[in-house]
Amino acid sequence: MPSEHIGDLKKWVSELARRNNEGEAVRLNRAVEMISKDSHVRSHEVAILGITAEEGYLRLLAPDNFRGVGQTPLSSANSLAAHTVREKRPELINRFSVAPHASVFEAVPIADDVRSDPIQKIMSVPLILGSTVISVVQVSRKGKLLAETGPDFTYPQLRELKAISDPLAPCIILCKE
Repeated sequence: MPSEHIGDLKKWVSELARRNNEGEAVRLNRAVEMISKDSHVRSHEVAILGITAEEGYLRLLAPDNFRGVGQTPLSSANSLAAHTVREKRPELINRFSVAPHASVFEAVPIADDVRSDPIQKIMSVPLILGSTVISVVQVSRKGKLLAETGPDFTYPQLRELKAISDPLAPCIILCKE
């Protein structure tokens, strides 16, 4: 069943579109908050990545403290986000820590002098505008050990993440301009 957060997200997106001509910078932290609340994770366990203007890389757009961290090539064989773009389909991995993956974004500090724990479980969904993937939203559960990260993600949660992420496409376009 769809969450009440879908309605909140759609209202927020509509308001952003209405105010866009006022020249405000678009920040996606509000979307990160809504997605983290809906997914029952901490805000630093949600990431929104956008495809660069050169269309060969993904870069972190949100949360704000992740912006400017670096880029991941779309051709990367070990990047779940890049794989999500190439395959154009959502993915769920509940044993992510044992899968080969790029870990550059796990090294991003979540606060001053506080490093993030490794990602143990993850959901990854593409944001598609027309027939083109423009972004990826990822929700993870982090912890030193798999056992301390809480319940596994489920396929209904993956569908819900896709449903609440779809309205973000216009924001990604505004954020990248």
